[in-house]
Amino acid sequence: MRFNPKADISGGRVGDAGRGGGGGGGMRIPLPGGTRAGGGIGGLLVIILFLVLTQCVGGGGGIDTGTDPSSQGGNPAGLDQDSERYANCKTGADANKDVDCARKAVLFSLEQYWGATLPEQAGTELAPAQTITFSGGVSTGCGQATSQVGPFYCPADQQIYLDTTFFSDVLEGQLGGQGGDFVEPYVLAHEYGHHIQNLMGTMGRVRTQQGPQSDAVRLELQADCYAGMWTRDASDGDGILQGLDQGDIEEAIDSAKTVGDDRIQQKSGQGVDPEGWTHGSSEQRARWFSTGYDEGTLEACDTFAAGQL
Repeated sequence: MRFNPKADISGGRVGDAGRGGGGGGGMRIPLPGGTRAGGGIGGLLVIILFLVLTQCVGGGGGIDTGTDPSSQGGNPAGLDQDSERYANCKTGADANKDVDCARKAVLFSLEQYWGATLPEQAGTELAPAQTITFSGGVSTGCGQATSQVGPFYCPADQQIYLDTTFFSDVLEGQLGGQGGDFVEPYVLAHEYGHHIQNLMGTMGRVRTQQGPQSDAVRLELQADCYAGMWTRDASDGDGILQGLDQGDIEEAIDSAKTVGDDRIQQKSGQGVDPEGWTHGSSEQRARWFSTGYDEGTLEACDTFAAGQL
């Protein structure tokens, strides 16, 4: 996979919050059993099971931050933060040489895609999401987040947050994903999908929080489907992505499988319990991504209308 070298990526709403402290009491994590996660893969996986996939997505199914964001002693991280990290990212050729520019290219493409698709298919104008990269910790509209949280979308400030070490340290190192060039684009597209759900009011439909047919699972599978929609457009003709082949698609599908509820339960030494699912099985996540890629419509991605997921 490569980026179209002629593409203009000078736009895009991405900034860097630098390295922040991981402490603070803004975000309370209701871990299973009331215990506090310790070090090592077991504790980390508990956090991932609840956070990397629950991702502050609200609608009654997100994290209870325990605080009013306006009372945290400062504004959530935003694009008034340091953006020098991305200042030299101008073209697709830059994206082919630099991972930061590749990230900016993906995010700008997502903004352009949904800026056209959302009004066309849903009659809703896009208010673009902002993306903040960080290291260590960051203050958000959903509370204080550490690097262990993984990529997430916060509906309170309509921003996506990403610790860029997540992919090598957690997704590959801890969860056993195969990695690859298209993994981060898939994850960013999934997070942007949550923003689209927020704008469309879909998050407000979440009533049931756990179980294989729950609203929380439907929300997550729909975000996977939206990621597939963008992938289809981005790799078509003069799109931002060039040479996207079946191997790249398999990387995205593998990432979706890696963060399936059943796979995480197995990795943490638990038995597979569908009643505890919040994001769907590995097979479901891969299938709904493929649905979005094959069909390319919001209607095809209506997981809330699906009888069986």
